[in-house]
Amino acid sequence: MPEHPALPAPLPLPPGHSVAASEEVADALACALRYDERGKPRPSGGELVASLAAEHLVKHLERVGFLVLKRPPAPLHSAG
Repeated sequence: MPEHPALPAPLPLPPGHSVAASEEVADALACALRYDERGKPRPSGGELVASLAAEHLVKHLERVGFLVLKRPPAPLHSAG
C-alpha cells in the first residue's frame, strides 16, 4: 500500500475568523447559483437545482479536505 506523507500541523485560525458550517456554505453557494452579482435572479436558476448543486459541492469540498473560514461580521455602519 502506498504511504501517504504526514500531514502538516494545522495552521491557527486568523483572529476573529471561524470555521463555516456546512449548511452556511451550502446556503451561500445556492444563493450564488440563483442570483447574479447584482442580486437579480438568474433566468435558469431554479431553487431546487441550486440547492442540490450546492449540497453536492459542499460534500465534495469536505471529501477532498477543504476548510472554509468565515470573517467576523462587519461593524454596523453609522448614519450621519
